[in-house]
Amino acid sequence: MADHNIKVALIGNPNTGKTSVFNQLTGLNQQVGNYPGITVERKQGFCSLPLGFKGIILDLPGTYSLNASSIDENVVIELLLNKNDKDYPDVVVLVTDVENLKRNLLLFTQIKDLELPTILVINMADRMDLKGITLDIPYLESHLKTKIALVSSRKKTGIEELKKLIVDYNSISTEPCLNASNIDTEYFNGLRKAFPKQSLYKLWLVITQDVNFSNLNKNTIDTHNFAKPNSELKRLQQKETIKRYQFINDVLKEGRTIDTANARDFRSRLDRVLTHKVWGYVIFSFILLLIFQSIFDWSSYPMDWIDNGFTWLSAFAAETLPKGIFTDLISQGIIPGIGGIVIFIPQIAFLFLFISILEETGYMSRVVFLMDKIMRRFGLSGKSVVPLISGTACAIPAIMATRNIENWKERLITILVTPFTTCSARLPVYSIIISLIIPKTRVLGIFNTQGLTLMGLYLLGFATAVLSAYILNRVLKIKGKTFFVVEMPNYKLPLFKNVGLNVIEKTKAFVLGAGKIILAISIVLWFLASFGPGKNFKNAENIVLDEIKQEQGDFDKVYIDERIASYKLENSYIGIMGKTIEPVIRPLGYDWKIGIAILSSFAAREVFVGTLATIYSVGDSDNETTIKDKMQAEVNQETGNKIFNFASGMSLLLFYAFAMQCASTLAITKKETNTWKWPMAQLVFMSALAYVVALVAFQSLK
Repeated sequence: MADHNIKVALIGNPNTGKTSVFNQLTGLNQQVGNYPGITVERKQGFCSLPLGFKGIILDLPGTYSLNASSIDENVVIELLLNKNDKDYPDVVVLVTDVENLKRNLLLFTQIKDLELPTILVINMADRMDLKGITLDIPYLESHLKTKIALVSSRKKTGIEELKKLIVDYNSISTEPCLNASNIDTEYFNGLRKAFPKQSLYKLWLVITQDVNFSNLNKNTIDTHNFAKPNSELKRLQQKETIKRYQFINDVLKEGRTIDTANARDFRSRLDRVLTHKVWGYVIFSFILLLIFQSIFDWSSYPMDWIDNGFTWLSAFAAETLPKGIFTDLISQGIIPGIGGIVIFIPQIAFLFLFISILEETGYMSRVVFLMDKIMRRFGLSGKSVVPLISGTACAIPAIMATRNIENWKERLITILVTPFTTCSARLPVYSIIISLIIPKTRVLGIFNTQGLTLMGLYLLGFATAVLSAYILNRVLKIKGKTFFVVEMPNYKLPLFKNVGLNVIEKTKAFVLGAGKIILAISIVLWFLASFGPGKNFKNAENIVLDEIKQEQGDFDKVYIDERIASYKLENSYIGIMGKTIEPVIRPLGYDWKIGIAILSSFAAREVFVGTLATIYSVGDSDNETTIKDKMQAEVNQETGNKIFNFASGMSLLLFYAFAMQCASTLAITKKETNTWKWPMAQLVFMSALAYVVALVAFQSLK
């Protein structure tokens, strides 16, 4: 019995603190993946329970009711209807917010009708005194036919009591709270007679939702004459909702009291400022400025430590390991390649830190509301702001987040323009180029010019996305209109455990995802740069020595070694490839090495820096120079000018601001649109735009 696992489904409305409860139960003992067959993110965690039991906690997507309007809400319904699913729960833990109990209990009463043991968690209990709320727990338990855990994620109270209730789930009543079938007694009696072995409410969900339940489906029900027009089904759903709220109102009238005299309405006063038609935008701009300033200022010290650490590690490997190809691969290929991405962990972590804090405090919903007024003018839904903002982390989950947009035209436009938003994968490219071409000075003695440049690139990406949406709205002949509804959650101080877990999880996913690609590409690039066809590569040393003799100069050994390494690199496989594409990219200010980095970064944008780190390290006897210093010192052999100057640097920044340098984004666009037509259109348009803008920038600035 001590080895018995209890499967727990964690369910709740958005913004009820469900994630906080999940983190309190599981801590770091959690894993993230996708639901089978679809790309909706799922979290599963594990926790120790009393009496030696182990809890398997499945954190389901947030949903307001079992009347699904999106794919992620369907995930909840399909799991609860299918007993054959390996994740079918032994017990449901439904998380509610003490301040929004009435709305949250709608979902609770629906799940109770599925005859599942359901524990009601009333979260944010620490706010009850502040809001003047008093609850009669025994009365609520009796009338809701459940067990209640009063929990405060912030104060870390109630979690142990919740664990005890999970272990004792068999004692929880599975009886529904109310009889919802009397909204149409004749219809439901007919259903009950036709399917006596099936749960009545499950039958109702199969009829009204686009889901399957075991071997029962809509066609089976249709043959028994239980099909109804959509208008009639909607009318019955409305009657069901009204009946449930009538029941909830009656229960809360006796089980909850609110002393409005003690409630402090700080939220409305703060909302008037943060969503103001002028000050709201000013405050948001100031917050963005603070974020990008900190990304450069605060992260510079750990970045220098990491850069120097990998430089030392590369030199140590070259000096300690036996001389040979394997040592060259490690010191010149793998270590510089991985170091080229690890160095940016501090900046990426700071970015995720600020985004997490904005979400935890409830401010992000205000930003969505604020930006809806702008989005509407450009043919986007207010809901499009969520993917566009979350695209600052990664375009892939951002594109998946468009599933909440009901109108196909608005959803398609959002999918197509989201990759313009500057994602965290661009951050390594922006960071190192900005540090090379923008002086680290202060404006007004406060603002870091490098941080201002970074903020400008983010705003440029967002502006381009919005402008592209406007054009697509005029071009695409797809009809449809939706209304924007957003919930304004209560303001709250961020839970640092939640913020920390989110930063660790997102940063780890970024580093591991990029690390696998970079490791593979570093090995391939090292091989292509270390070997080459023909006599020029094999006889490089003799050819260079003959050239030096003819020059009759007094050259030291370091210069001669650098000449030989450079000649071998140009005549290697990668050198030949680079020289082949160089005529196309030379007008942009790039040499063949940058061209190789651009091509390889199509796998993932952040590979750009790792690729250059590998190329510049191959054959380089100086293992103690950082990648930034090597890029700074790189010169054009023909002109003697620095490769990374202001003109070429701005050209590169603008190229990556617009280019579709991400194969994974194309793949997810194909999956979400179910055709290669739109991802190919993305690739062609964004690549052409990037090339033209980079060309104009370099030719204007050189």
